[in-house]
Amino acid sequence: MAAAKSDMWTRIGSAIVLFAIAGTALWFGGLAFALLLLVGGALVLVEWAVLVRAMTMGGGAKAALNLLGVALVLGSMAALWFIRDTLGMTVALWVFGMVWAADIGAYCAGRAFGGTRLAPRISPSKTWSGLIGGMVAALVAGATIGDRAGIIGVPLWIGLFMGLLAQLGDLAQSWMKRRAGVKDSGKLIPGHGGLFDRVDGVLPVALLLGALAFAGQIAVRAAG
Repeated sequence: MAAAKSDMWTRIGSAIVLFAIAGTALWFGGLAFALLLLVGGALVLVEWAVLVRAMTMGGGAKAALNLLGVALVLGSMAALWFIRDTLGMTVALWVFGMVWAADIGAYCAGRAFGGTRLAPRISPSKTWSGLIGGMVAALVAGATIGDRAGIIGVPLWIGLFMGLLAQLGDLAQSWMKRRAGVKDSGKLIPGHGGLFDRVDGVLPVALLLGALAFAGQIAVRAAG
């Protein structure tokens, strides 16, 4: 019991530090946000490569998976930069907020309702109730922050789909860890594992929303 409480406080402390760092960089934008993306992206790519190297699969499959990692990480970095630089801080917060809400909603709903396992061979702890809870939480966060940001071009209920996409990203990373025979992608963050463990849902969501923003499908309503 004492060990569990100690681990919980470690996780909470690490989460507060991470939130403070990310929030500060997001607030200031510019060079601060660029440095956050560059350092974070490099760390995630290293953790991705280490996972792939440990996975039980052929060399060709590993090479393809590494290429996918480079494209996904660099693409999401570019997407987040474009959104923050072009559409502003609140829209960037909208992207992060939906993923964070999906994580929290899935955890709370899974703990509260339990039920049928979602993918027991990949991640035994994930449940269908958690999936639904995460999607609903992302819907609420997306609609609330999106309305505040004045987002137009996409329906505010897009958060429902983003909640699903974020959890699919988490599930995909769980598959990678299962094939590699490890619990976490790294040991960088006390109580949380690696940075990849914390941004696995951000990567696909940022990539898709960044592509929509670049195509002009996401915009901000003009003041007045």
